[in-house]
Amino acid sequence: MRLIRSCPNVAPNTRLKQIRVKNKSSRGQGSTQIRDFWHSKKSLGQNENLRESFIMSESEDTSKVRRKYDRIAKYYDFFENQIEKRLFRRLRRETLGSLSGKILEIGVGTGKNLPYYDKKAKVVAIDISPNMLEKAKNRAKYLGLNLRFHIMDAQNLNFTDSKFDYVVATFVLCSVPDPIRAVKEMERVLKPGGKIVLLEHVLSDNRLIALWEHIHNPFTSTFLGFNVNRDTRSNIEKAALRVDKDENLALFDVFRRFTCVKKQKV
Repeated sequence: MRLIRSCPNVAPNTRLKQIRVKNKSSRGQGSTQIRDFWHSKKSLGQNENLRESFIMSESEDTSKVRRKYDRIAKYYDFFENQIEKRLFRRLRRETLGSLSGKILEIGVGTGKNLPYYDKKAKVVAIDISPNMLEKAKNRAKYLGLNLRFHIMDAQNLNFTDSKFDYVVATFVLCSVPDPIRAVKEMERVLKPGGKIVLLEHVLSDNRLIALWEHIHNPFTSTFLGFNVNRDTRSNIEKAALRVDKDENLALFDVFRRFTCVKKQKV
């Protein structure tokens, strides 16, 4: 059986992937994918104003991440409440307040960045999880913001090339199955001269901190969907981008801000 959902907002030349699901028993992988597909479809249908471009990914790793964030969406803000108050709010404010023009936010989650954008900025926000995105939409409504939201995979952005002045992601590359591919997609949709701005927690050069990260990573990746031991700078460089600015923000070199400028066309 094949399932495919059309996405009217995708770029004209984008090739949509089809979902091929085998007829298996109710306990098999096929039925799981079917349930996930219709659960996401139902979530989208509950709110007519949610502008989605949703393509069910064929990657099982991506599906696992989506399912994990769908499960914890209701409790996500509670889990991060303390570190949000003590650190993340300040970092978001410092990072986002000066950005302007057309901005794409990758992995908007529950919308924690939304209060810190300039009111004149034209923000488009995406996330892989329908349940997380629904919370972001509710937050935007509460703040009186008029944004565009899409359910979309960071590894397969359904936007035309050179569309945005900024691409922003905060604590996102830690959870994307293929962060190198995601960074390449960010660069593709960025205008020449535009900037990619990333807030991330990364693998430390400090041996004791790195050991702690390696020990805890199986727990965070399995139950929460994110990795605490990724070498994000290396992944950015493997995507053939130059890191123009690398700032240590907190906990020695764990919390960092990376800025990459897309080269102008010659």
